[in-house]
Amino acid sequence: MIKPHLQGVCVVGGCGHVGLPLAVALSASGTYVTAYDTNALSVSEVSKGNVPFFESGLSDLMKQEIVSGRFIATTNIDSVKTSEIIIVVIGTPVDEHLNPDPTSIRRVLESLLPYLNDGQLLVLRSTIYPGVTRMVEDYLSEMGKTIDVVFCPERIAEGHALEELKSLPQIIGSRSERAGARAEQLFRRLSSTIIHVSPEEAELAKLFTNTWRYIKFAAANQLFMMANDYGIDFERVRKAIVEEYPRASDMPGPGFAAGPCLFKDTMQLAAFNSNQFTLGHSSMMVNEGLPLYLVSRAALRFDLGNMTIGVLGMSFKGESDDTRSSLAYKLKHVLEFRSKSVICADNNVTTDKSLISENDLLEKADLIFIGAPHKRYKTLPTNKPLIDVWNIRGGGVVI
Repeated sequence: MIKPHLQGVCVVGGCGHVGLPLAVALSASGTYVTAYDTNALSVSEVSKGNVPFFESGLSDLMKQEIVSGRFIATTNIDSVKTSEIIIVVIGTPVDEHLNPDPTSIRRVLESLLPYLNDGQLLVLRSTIYPGVTRMVEDYLSEMGKTIDVVFCPERIAEGHALEELKSLPQIIGSRSERAGARAEQLFRRLSSTIIHVSPEEAELAKLFTNTWRYIKFAAANQLFMMANDYGIDFERVRKAIVEEYPRASDMPGPGFAAGPCLFKDTMQLAAFNSNQFTLGHSSMMVNEGLPLYLVSRAALRFDLGNMTIGVLGMSFKGESDDTRSSLAYKLKHVLEFRSKSVICADNNVTTDKSLISENDLLEKADLIFIGAPHKRYKTLPTNKPLIDVWNIRGGGVVI
């Protein structure tokens, strides 16, 4: 039974890319929400009404919710103690050996434990290694806590969070009807479609989704390399395939398959299967090898050792300011071994002080690689040679 003093929602990690849009969306649905975060700088910015990253529509909505009094951000962990629902958006990272580290969730729980109360609902939200939900349930039980636990994976694409939180079905992985019903009551504030599964099914659903996308991107990148080595423009081949042909309509073009989820989750799934995941490991080799392939092909056409090379676009995808796990940085490191000098620019990115302005890069670079397909690059005012694997310029992808 829920204690009378427990009310509202506390999002742990609530000022990050996953937690903040969720917290604000729940607040806008009429729920009192506290975004608890240990990053004091992020909390300070959010409290002032400033979103510390790009997310379409989030800034205006958050300011509205701050004024309403339904949303606050804090570094005070006491907010966990008084909330009916705790949403934890801390996921399972991959270490330097590409092995998952489920102890990260355990460490978060240990820090929260003195502030958790019987009757609360604990929602695990970020990607977790299969079996972590069970581990959390067992740990809380061993600690004498009577708390409902569910895993409800986030499914949003960065930049579209507010839209997708409402339009996409919400998956609820629960072991008891009570926990599932409580989670459904929460997420029906956002979505009309709720899918109930077991925690283990929800854990695999999240990993399978990201791994499936990663494999598709690897297939496209491998096919691009095959066509390119033969002097054929893969983009012309791809367009011929997909035009009015539904069975191939989802074939992506080539490009960097990067970011904080796809590679990591594929490696988590590989570890879950005792590293017997040939398709996943092969996809990793293709996708992670693309920057080196592009530089090797460029070296056949250009005297890189006597050139200043520009990497234009450093975020992990177009129209984003997020550089986490961006392969544009791997491209930069490969070029540093092969060229006279490397300069990088991305006017979206404010966290990397080594970047120069995009206009300066266009002026100084002898050769330009498109590192992220920002839409504005389609009309770049330059006649410098370009390596454009994304085909953002529409000139094909032959290198």
